[in-house]
Amino acid sequence: MSSTSIPLTELLTRWGAGDQAALEKLLPLVYEQLRQLARHYLASERPGHTLQCTALVHEAYLKLVGQAPVRIESRAHFFAIAARLMRQILVDHARARLSSKRGGGCLVALDESADIPPRQDVDIVALDDALNELSRLDERQARIVELRFFAGLSIAETSRVLALSPATVTRNWTNARLWLQRELTRGARP
Repeated sequence: MSSTSIPLTELLTRWGAGDQAALEKLLPLVYEQLRQLARHYLASERPGHTLQCTALVHEAYLKLVGQAPVRIESRAHFFAIAARLMRQILVDHARARLSSKRGGGCLVALDESADIPPRQDVDIVALDDALNELSRLDERQARIVELRFFAGLSIAETSRVLALSPATVTRNWTNARLWLQRELTRGARP
């Protein structure tokens, strides 16, 4: 464990226990990684997206500060929570855009890291709806997709966050990708 991860883990623990000052100290340590996560999300959004990287990070931070303290188990767990918040912000943004411009289409490119065919453009609202449905059917598979695709965690990191074996994560990841591919393909048919 590096010397920089020790204070980060300590700050995460203190923040999880309700210490808001720890969150203020934590932000400078994770800000650049949060920006990278936001860049990853926004890179696959439609051209001319009005939400910028910094704004996405700041909105996620405000949501994080505004919620009740959460027990954070690790650095990967923190970034998984941040990824979920960013996903919610982007979906809310897409839904608002669609409601103001019916049929405007907010597409996100699913890259090879998700293995839901490479570079297929998928409506982010449809993806969110499919993930919500998957969550109703199998919460664990939905969490694995969230951690792998949206937070960018590896199989090993995902297995640590969810306290599952890497083999279980791999099996569930494969099943979830296939299910999502079927659902998104079904939803794309005219």
